[in-house]
Amino acid sequence: RRLCFCQGLFVCLSVCLSPVTLVLMVASAAIGGTLQYGYNLAIMNAPTTFIQTFINETFLERWDIQLEDYQVTLVWTIIVSIFSLGGFAGAIIAGPMTIYFGRKKCLLLNNIFLMTGALFAVTSRAAKSFEMIMISRVLVGINAGISMNVQPMYFGESAPKHLRGAISLSSAVFTAFGVVLGQVVGLREILGSEPCWQYLLASNAIPGLIQLLTLPWFPESPRYLLIDRGDKEACINALRRLRGCEVQNSELDEILQEQAETKGLRPSRPWDLFTDRSVRWQLITVVIISSAMQLCGNDSIYFYASYVFKEAGISNDKIQYVTIGTGTCEFTACIMCNLMIERKGRRFMLMGGFILMTIWAIVFTIALSFERYVSWMSYLSMGCIFTYILSFGMGPAGVTGVLPTEIFNQTARPAAYMIAGSMMWLNLFITGMIFPFLVRELSEYCFVPFGAVCLLSALYVGLFLPETKGKSLSAITSEFHKLNYKGQDRMCASEGQYQLGEVCHSTAL
Repeated sequence: RRLCFCQGLFVCLSVCLSPVTLVLMVASAAIGGTLQYGYNLAIMNAPTTFIQTFINETFLERWDIQLEDYQVTLVWTIIVSIFSLGGFAGAIIAGPMTIYFGRKKCLLLNNIFLMTGALFAVTSRAAKSFEMIMISRVLVGINAGISMNVQPMYFGESAPKHLRGAISLSSAVFTAFGVVLGQVVGLREILGSEPCWQYLLASNAIPGLIQLLTLPWFPESPRYLLIDRGDKEACINALRRLRGCEVQNSELDEILQEQAETKGLRPSRPWDLFTDRSVRWQLITVVIISSAMQLCGNDSIYFYASYVFKEAGISNDKIQYVTIGTGTCEFTACIMCNLMIERKGRRFMLMGGFILMTIWAIVFTIALSFERYVSWMSYLSMGCIFTYILSFGMGPAGVTGVLPTEIFNQTARPAAYMIAGSMMWLNLFITGMIFPFLVRELSEYCFVPFGAVCLLSALYVGLFLPETKGKSLSAITSEFHKLNYKGQDRMCASEGQYQLGEVCHSTAL
């Protein structure tokens, strides 16, 4: 009886500790990972005026040149948007880094860029160099670009299948939390004042330090350990630690099956995916959804919240407090999406988010058009911004990062994330550069292009993206196989031989 009681107690403790270990791993990786992306988006809004004054003073002191307003805006826009070029560079090197160092070690090494960037930021004012702020933004962007690719991969490969969507989606939750945290820290009462803006830009080092102290205690991705390194024992130990109990045979068999399917195959390079017909529609999906995530204009609201709310008629002294509401909306929406994604599925959440964003973009445009004639329209405009962000958080913000993990195998996954991240960062740079000028030139019609992007994205998801919820990689691959080889291999189609498309692929070749 005592033995049975002890065994039962051990099982109960294992079940209780299992989610705790997984949650702590997620928190440790995300605090120094995707949280940094949201945080560094948000902290640039508060010191806008102070840094613009610093730029002007620097030019005046060095070259005795008084910059025009549009010139200051241009330099400031470069400082803000160069973060995206750093992210693009980070997305490119993230793939090779995950292959050579593994997922966890890659996240730890990534903090080198962060700490160096924080050092440049905190010393820029004393050195009287706005160029150091630019360098800092590039380095911090590289850090964010790597973490935005590696962290969802790490989570997706470490989570059990029934929690894969929710765990992967936590990357978006921490991104939104980083936005809120950056907006709060950027308040004038904390670090958003004129004497403290350099410390605000360097405050991103604190989450990175927390990650460096905590992440080494957690295991590497089990799939990476078995498939890439061929270490079955390490994989089992990692699964045992993350689950808090003995490894389920079904879960281990699925990883072993993927290992057998990719045996002898070298990791794919990005250009390999463009020439591989078996992943054509997977690649098209990743490119379109990753691009739409930035071309929808949501993240530009954080970059240039002051411009947006000023256009909506909000007074200057209230803008910083209203801005916090935008981050809180996305944070709340991401949590709701996290709770719903395993019930409603990826396709439903993604398409629903884009459709709602299209609707709110139209309403926002109407509200801005009639703002001069109806006094309460400014409040409707502000409400549209909040609902636009809520809709973004409910769908595109979370689901986009989950897709490459679920629709690509282990050999193609790093390259797929490189392409997805590159598209995301390039489009963020383009949107960030043109957004303030778009607001200035189009005025009340500034969200029309974003609404068009959302509508086209919703149509694509509805027509071409299969549901991936709860499905194995083989089942998802067979769904895409129907698109990749449409009109070919009908004999294979009639027999249902889609497991990896190997027979059909060889026939097509």
